[in-house]
Amino acid sequence: MNDDTFWQHAVDAASQRYPVTDRHARRFARAKLSHDRVFRQIFQQGMVPAGARVLDAGCGQGLFACVLRVLQQAAQRGEWPAGWAAPPSGARVLGIDPLLHDVERARAALGPEATFACADMRRFAFPPSDVVLFLDTLHYIAPAEQIAVLAAARQALQPGGCLLLRVHDASLPLRYAFGLWADRMTMLLHGGGFGRLAGCTPAGWRERLQALGLDVQTLPMNGRAPFRNLLLVARLPAPGTARITAAPEIPPRAV
Repeated sequence: MNDDTFWQHAVDAASQRYPVTDRHARRFARAKLSHDRVFRQIFQQGMVPAGARVLDAGCGQGLFACVLRVLQQAAQRGEWPAGWAAPPSGARVLGIDPLLHDVERARAALGPEATFACADMRRFAFPPSDVVLFLDTLHYIAPAEQIAVLAAARQALQPGGCLLLRVHDASLPLRYAFGLWADRMTMLLHGGGFGRLAGCTPAGWRERLQALGLDVQTLPMNGRAPFRNLLLVARLPAPGTARITAAPEIPPRAV
């Protein structure tokens, strides 16, 4: 089985975890997991290690937890692409989201295989975590709140752990504006209103993360026109590990 076929099987299985009566959740899961390569890239490059405690801040209907569980089951069957990093065996997700109907969808899809809470990341007590996800979520809160939330996540992060931020690239104004418009439409359709969004340039994000003592790398993610997104990998060095003084960009891998 080649990589693309393996991933498509994972997408199908993750989508089918949602109740057959919830057609919207199934359609959204299939479309998002098929076309948004951030999910595949995270697992292909081993950004979630075995046994990791994952906090998904702004989890929506639990897509990340769904595909994680499907991939774990595939690995248990001996189905894992040879060119991928080690599977995330034993990793477990705690997802939080302020929209109750999305949290209920996540619970329906995962049951006891993951934990979900209806909560606002700005007022949530972050538990000890090895990976904290902010996938297209931080720009929904104000800049000062973003800084406070990142500081809280950093405090919860265990040595060697990382924050994964997928963000719009505000250094490209037209693409940035289009991305924010698309997110406003998504927010409106999901019942979250039509609020004001606040992004940042890649340099600005790196500065914030490095000020928290994190080593930061960037990965182009869904950079096809008209979108321009980046995945920031911000890692807390383990004790005795030398700090990275530069902020290199990870070359993209074909997916």
